[in-house]
Amino acid sequence: MPIKSDVLLHGGADRTTPAHAAPTGLLCDLLARPDAGALATTKPTFGWIVNGGQPGPPQAAYQIRVAASVDALAGESGAVWASGKKPSSQSINVPYAGEPLASGKSYWWTVRTWAAADEGEPSAWAEPQRFVIAEKPSDEGDVSVYRLQTVRVSGIKMERIAEGAWAVDFGRQAFGWLELEIDSAVERTTVTVRLGEAWRGGALDRPPPGSVRYAEAALEVRQGRRIYRVETPADARNTGPAAIPLPAELGVVMPFRYAEVETANAGVALVGATLVRVQYPFDEDAAAFSSSSAELDEVWELCRYTMLATSFAGYYVDGDRERIPYEADAYINQLSHYAVDREFSLARRTHEYLLVHPTWPTEWKQHSILIAWADYEATGDDRSLRRHYATLKRDKLLLNFARADGLLETGQLRDPAGPADVGDLVDWPPVERDGFEFRRVNTVINAFHYRTLVLMEKIARAVGEDGDAALFAERATVVFGSFNLSLFDVARGIYVDGEGSAHASQHANLFPLAFGLVPAHRRDSVAAYVKSRGIACSVYPAQFLLEGLFEAREAAHAIGLMTGGGLRSWRNMLDHGATLTWEAWDQSLKPNQDWNHAWGAAPGNIIARHVLGVRPLEPGYGRVLIDPQLGDLAEVRGMVPTIRGPVRVKAWRDAAGHVRCDATVPANLVCEYGAGVIAVGRGAGLERKEHV
Repeated sequence: MPIKSDVLLHGGADRTTPAHAAPTGLLCDLLARPDAGALATTKPTFGWIVNGGQPGPPQAAYQIRVAASVDALAGESGAVWASGKKPSSQSINVPYAGEPLASGKSYWWTVRTWAAADEGEPSAWAEPQRFVIAEKPSDEGDVSVYRLQTVRVSGIKMERIAEGAWAVDFGRQAFGWLELEIDSAVERTTVTVRLGEAWRGGALDRPPPGSVRYAEAALEVRQGRRIYRVETPADARNTGPAAIPLPAELGVVMPFRYAEVETANAGVALVGATLVRVQYPFDEDAAAFSSSSAELDEVWELCRYTMLATSFAGYYVDGDRERIPYEADAYINQLSHYAVDREFSLARRTHEYLLVHPTWPTEWKQHSILIAWADYEATGDDRSLRRHYATLKRDKLLLNFARADGLLETGQLRDPAGPADVGDLVDWPPVERDGFEFRRVNTVINAFHYRTLVLMEKIARAVGEDGDAALFAERATVVFGSFNLSLFDVARGIYVDGEGSAHASQHANLFPLAFGLVPAHRRDSVAAYVKSRGIACSVYPAQFLLEGLFEAREAAHAIGLMTGGGLRSWRNMLDHGATLTWEAWDQSLKPNQDWNHAWGAAPGNIIARHVLGVRPLEPGYGRVLIDPQLGDLAEVRGMVPTIRGPVRVKAWRDAAGHVRCDATVPANLVCEYGAGVIAVGRGAGLERKEHV
């Protein structure tokens, strides 16, 4: 059982008269920078980080003011809403309760808190935050989002490689466009500009393999020193009707790292080069990680930056080849984005888009339930669940394919004559399926089905549908029994690919291990088989492969997979110069792959959730588990963002081999330690009472 820390961390002040710092980290409708967008509602929610994110006594009361100007916040008479002192520990998702807010108008808000409900001084007021109501707010559930922003990135290396020729390296790939500062002594001339992601043999790779990007443009240059934007052609592959369109004012955006500039005119000189990166707003200081493994640190940074750079579309998309959202891509992207930034709107916007524009694979439809629950776990905000509960229940559980024993019979959907919008996939590309044998009752599909039933019970209870919750719980119990009766090979101690199959793939075993389907007495044999296969799957199931291994307490093996080499590894991507995760492990496994695919970034969340061990025990992170699994690592340190503030963890293995952990959590957050973890430290006046 976890060890509980019932007395929250505090700053050493007398607990009867605590000095509470001003709240920070204000959120308006889940946006940390609401003036960088427009709220889709006239009834926003408010949230904040208690005590400036530092340990301390929990909040016992709050007071919010909202006004049409920052000056009007000084007193209640000028406010459009003054909550008064509210005895409550609530510090997230507080609903606006004032007079109607006007469309197209801007407002300011602030909050202060008390650490004791009936005595003691309040904190100072938080620094006021400005927000803007959209011109046409819907109040029907549209997600409040940011506008895309641009960031100017200078090259880390610019060199003259020949007479009239220059090469620029920006250090990392990014989606955007190129600006050049050119000094020309001639009235008018043409400069050739090449952009791309791949570098080979001392020059841009042209053309590069598969969907790796390259473009060439002719730039008309005039006399004098001027700055030019290089206009590259649009790509028909990612500007079709199914692709997410970028705002027209951005023009053509493409991913690149390198640029070459060439001219035949001796009077032309390249002075400077800038990559104008397009991205969703991102806090680069929200998360941190380091460990005794330089290889693991490098993989974490690869995944962290992938979250930033692939946000260019304002939705989670599958990469640059199609720029289309897919549910499985979105789920992995969502988990890793939460792990490296305190940002929630992009995941919710993508999820709700996919509920209206679902994709065809069976498992992708099932992922929508995983995404919905992850959203609620991260935010504690049930508005999206309530809006879409009926859709999740009707369309994503796939109960119309359930047999009397609870198992789904979907294998017939692979028949070309079957429905075009559903089909079992297991893995992609097909070469990565570890020889999986498709049957009418598919082990992978039914592992997902069990997990979606478990989560739908929780979702139903969260929205007050207790009758449904009881039915989902009953179905989950039935599926658990049928799954282990029909799909487990007792003689070998492993799961087979489907009903009637004799073949056992890694996929048929990693998903049950990750989704809680393996009874305790079978866990060792299933985990041993999964381990024996190494990585016999694509980058997509690697998310669940790693989860299952950590759930089985096989941390050393899981961390070894994240740091190890070979064809199927993040090391292989890095050794080939990757600065964003790839769509596949290697070009040989998917010749048309792109090099900017966030579904390859599973370690971004696995490191936070399992190596550092920070996971929510209740929606909105009111309670958090800290259960670091070090494997063979000597030490890890990190900071994990949550809606209630950052959780900081230092864990190490002592001389006796025990894992010791010193964690610092914000006020209004209760931490529990995993069994076997020795909690130590008194950082920032740390006080703990621990019990089982």
